[in-house]
Amino acid sequence: MVNYLCQMRHFFLIVFIGLGSLSMEPLMAQDSLFIKPLENGKVRVQKDPRLDWLITKQIQVNEETSRQSRRQDKGFRLLVISTTLREEALAAKTKVYTYFPELKAYLFHQSPYYRVKAGNFKDRKEAEAYQRRLELLFPKGVFIINDIIEVKLRGSAEEDPASQN
Repeated sequence: MVNYLCQMRHFFLIVFIGLGSLSMEPLMAQDSLFIKPLENGKVRVQKDPRLDWLITKQIQVNEETSRQSRRQDKGFRLLVISTTLREEALAAKTKVYTYFPELKAYLFHQSPYYRVKAGNFKDRKEAEAYQRRLELLFPKGVFIINDIIEVKLRGSAEEDPASQN
């Protein structure tokens, strides 16, 4: 067993030394950010300009999707269903998404009830219009309730650098 371990250590040492002698230039050519040493002892970093654009776009996506970027305000939501059956609540939420993809549906659980609420309405008239449409799918009734709603902040969209060329 000791002999086997010595042989394995010797093998890995040879492989490690062999890899160290390979040129790293082909790997650097594939990378979008790499460092080249210059003759005068200084280092120059070359970066693909598309990286800055990707970082900016990721920041924008993060701001739009994070809970901190959404402002909360008083408004109205539609109470679609209140039930003790989780499957029934999930089916109602799916039905809302299927027929009204522009509405955001929320599933809340406060034991023993599951409640599905839909929409973020600042104006009661807009909520009433959706209430009439949703009542066709949910004949037991859809109710307008006062709630704290999400109001998305408006951000400036950056242009795609590919479209600038």
